[in-house]
This record gives sequence, structure tokens and C-alpha cells, in this order.
Amino acid sequence: MKRLTPNLLIPEHLDIYADTNMLKTIFQNLMSNAIKYSYPGEIITINAELKNNQIEISVSDKGKGMSEETINKLFKIDKHVSEPGTSNEKGSGLGLILCKDFIDRHNGLIWVESNPGEGSKFIFRIPQEEG
Repeated sequence: MKRLTPNLLIPEHLDIYADTNMLKTIFQNLMSNAIKYSYPGEIITINAELKNNQIEISVSDKGKGMSEETINKLFKIDKHVSEPGTSNEKGSGLGLILCKDFIDRHNGLIWVESNPGEGSKFIFRIPQEEG
């Protein structure tokens, strides 16, 4: 058991106009990855804020992290990226592709900031209002 600690930095009143099921799937995938690649006892931070009429949400961990080469393969259907987690968990590599598709459908963007051994931060933005 990893005994991870969530750190929620979400304003009490932040309206977001999005398909509920798609948003749940995005969070499930990003959280699953953060858990998979985190070391025991670490903190996973979920942050949400309004920036320039867009909601910016990030999920960050202090886990394995990724190389620039791996980052460049993410979100691409023709590149298979699936590395074992810190407890040898397995995945299909399709979760992030699904996240990107759902975020694209909301006219949003997703990207990652990461370094090997320092963890990863997945960030996505979607417009605050229906468009």
C-alpha cells in the first residue's frame, strides 16, 4: 500500500461547464497515473484555478517522472507509451490519449511538465463558459 496523501487546492466556488462523464474520466485517468507513478508516502496535488476565462486544472506528483523523449510520445495514438509504475503496476498507455480527446472536445489543451526522478505535473485548460 502506498499511503499517498491528496493535497486539494480547489476554490470553493469555481464554475466549470463540461460534460460530467468526460471530466470524471479525465480525473480518473490523471489520478490513476499519479498514484501509479508515485512512491509510497508521497503527496499528490490537485489544483484548480481560473486563468484568462479558462479553468486550469493540474494533477502533480513527486514520482518517477519522465524524460523529454517519453513526453514527446504522450497523447499520440501512433506512439505506445506504457511504463511500469513504482510498484510495477501496468497500464495500456491509452488513458492519456482518451484525456486529450475529451479535452479537445471542450476546446481545451493538455500538457505535461516532468523530469526523471522529480515527478510529473499534468495540466489542462478548458474554457470557463460554454462555447
